[in-house]
Amino acid sequence: MSTFRLGCRYAFSDGVPRRSFLVAVVVGTVLNLINQGDALFGAMPINWFKVILTYFVPYAVCTYGAVSIRIRNPPR
Repeated sequence: MSTFRLGCRYAFSDGVPRRSFLVAVVVGTVLNLINQGDALFGAMPINWFKVILTYFVPYAVCTYGAVSIRIRNPPR
């Protein structure tokens, strides 16, 4: 099986999506408060692209970390 297909399988198994989602919620919220606090509290307009990206990046990083460790050390 190719590394890409194996990575996709690992990305959607064994709790990886849930764990990545929880990390994205916590980290994304903190980063949004830091980066767009003024906009979120009404002083400036909200940049929705940045809001979405700020949640997507931690999700992708957490998923990548989980997948890369499983590819390097496959479960038995």
